[in-house]
Amino acid sequence: MKYIDIINESTQSIADFIEIKPDIAIILGSGLGPLANEIENPKEISYTDIPNFPPSTIPGHEGKLITGTIEGKNVIAMKGRFHYYEGHEMDIVTLPIRVFSKLGIKNLIVTNAAGGIRDSFNPGTIMIINDQISLFCPSPLRGPNLDEFGPRFKDMTEVYSNNLITLANESAKKVGVEVENGVYSYFRGPQFESPVEVRAIRTLGGDATGMSTVPEAIVARHCGMSTLGISLITNKAAGLGANQLNHNEVMETAGHSEKNMILLVKKIIKDWNLQ
Repeated sequence: MKYIDIINESTQSIADFIEIKPDIAIILGSGLGPLANEIENPKEISYTDIPNFPPSTIPGHEGKLITGTIEGKNVIAMKGRFHYYEGHEMDIVTLPIRVFSKLGIKNLIVTNAAGGIRDSFNPGTIMIINDQISLFCPSPLRGPNLDEFGPRFKDMTEVYSNNLITLANESAKKVGVEVENGVYSYFRGPQFESPVEVRAIRTLGGDATGMSTVPEAIVARHCGMSTLGISLITNKAAGLGANQLNHNEVMETAGHSEKNMILLVKKIIKDWNLQ
């Protein structure tokens, strides 16, 4: 089956399921699934019931697509995402973004749990992503171009919308949630980065690192979507903290910080002036 046929099949399945036209798509990262509990009048479908969507295999990723409303706006949320390190090719990792675009969604919020590289980034810090380092990311745009989504050579000057970055910072002030702004760097995983790799990324200007988001953001940019990225710093990156890294620490910190993340995202959505 051609990739465009896979996209269309998945899109049709979801279109038959949802009862609203979503304004905003949200991707919830490791440990951040509780944000989905804020969706009013929710309707859920398992990834296993959507053609071409693989099941989630990572703790903290329930593998559900949820539609409903948040602060009066129609949303569709992924409770868990697909990762390259799970064995999926990039066309599957980014399939939901293509599907969202086909559904007519122009706005995306993508969240993740990340390791902090900047000295001031301690567990619990919330970082608004203002740019990314994709050097270790296999390009999700590789292969025949999907002309109906975007051009062969897409500009990546503003992967994350400057207007949405401003909105996020203003919303954070209004609800008293402290945020930082910084650069997110992608690694393929599933192994955590080595201390030398972290030092290299710091030299290049990276402030946080993780194993997701960048492929999705690249494809969203190719599709012409406006993207807001938010990282929750769950641990110091390798070589910068006292302990060895583990996924349980990521989940635990995400759980402790979910209140501020929920408060922030709901305020952003409330203040979002949709075009």
